[in-house]
Amino acid sequence: MTPASSGFPAAADAWLVPSSKARILAVGKGSAGIATRMLSAGAPVSFIAETAAPLTAIRRRQPAIKVVAAAGAALPFPPNSFDAVVVVQEVESLSAEAASEFARVLAPGGQLGVARTTRDDSVPWVRRLARVLRAHDPTLMASQLVDSLDVLSQCCHFPQVEDRTFRTWVPITRQGMLEMISAAPRLAALPEPEASELLAQVAEIYDSSARQPEPLALPYAVQCWRAEVDHTEFTSQLELPGAGLQILL
Repeated sequence: MTPASSGFPAAADAWLVPSSKARILAVGKGSAGIATRMLSAGAPVSFIAETAAPLTAIRRRQPAIKVVAAAGAALPFPPNSFDAVVVVQEVESLSAEAASEFARVLAPGGQLGVARTTRDDSVPWVRRLARVLRAHDPTLMASQLVDSLDVLSQCCHFPQVEDRTFRTWVPITRQGMLEMISAAPRLAALPEPEASELLAQVAEIYDSSARQPEPLALPYAVQCWRAEVDHTEFTSQLELPGAGLQILL
């Protein structure tokens, strides 16, 4: 019952990174998709992750992307290195320390963009499915939408935070939905005939909601936030001299 990994709206890409020529830093494995898409659009892209697996995967698929092992709170880049920093799905990367680091490596006028994909509970058949599943596991399909990202709205380096939500639809077959439901740990442990009765209810919801022969489309909300960096709160200058990095005390 995890968020969709495909079908990220092109409009969300354009809202998060308005310029296709921006120097982009993509943060965390969830940002691999937007990193690849921005590279295809002609942007120079760097990608960071704390573990080796996502770095190896994106290097294999997209050797033109510069990959660096690093944490968001300790970036090995000089100031003014990027025009855009994007964090997709890896919202846990947004600590106060990371937000300050993102601000440091952004050029004046640069932008931080954050996105997270969550299930869209506003669709009637999704609410019906949630009621059926919660009868067996009250923790399932709780609303995942959030009103704000406190760590971003409270950061002095990003004083004006905009937000926008995009909707995306991911096709799923009848069998695919039954398998998805059956994979939930607590539901997988249901005894008979309870398990069969649950799957029958799910199948009925699918059959009454899908427009056969087309598959049913799972709705997801892509919540996005963006903010232009403000360097006035830094206690030292961030300009780079021509000869290299200068540290001013």
